[in-house]
Amino acid sequence: VQLVESGGDLVQPGGSLRLSCAASESITNIFDMRWYRQAPGKQRELVASIRKSGSTNYADTVKGRFTISRDNAKNTVDLQMSSVKPEDTAVYYCYSLAYDGSSWGQGTQVTVSS
Repeated sequence: VQLVESGGDLVQPGGSLRLSCAASESITNIFDMRWYRQAPGKQRELVASIRKSGSTNYADTVKGRFTISRDNAKNTVDLQMSSVKPEDTAVYYCYSLAYDGSSWGQGTQVTVSS
């Protein structure tokens, strides 16, 4: 499956942003969809994940501020970001994990700055 992220932008601290990940085929049977991020000079880190069942997990640094959701009808996975902080600045990547393999998107840049 091919993944394409969109929605990255420059946003002020305390603002909101919604990222979207569009899959090239049905995600109905993809058992895990995730958002990762990588800031300059840092390792890529898991931000949030959502399973086929709908169960979600979040990094402690974003818990209560970010919400991940998936729309199996539209083959999309979104990340709603609220109360953003400068430390949320990073390239955000979409990732899918299925029984027959995994895929990464190309990333979308999020910059939090006044």
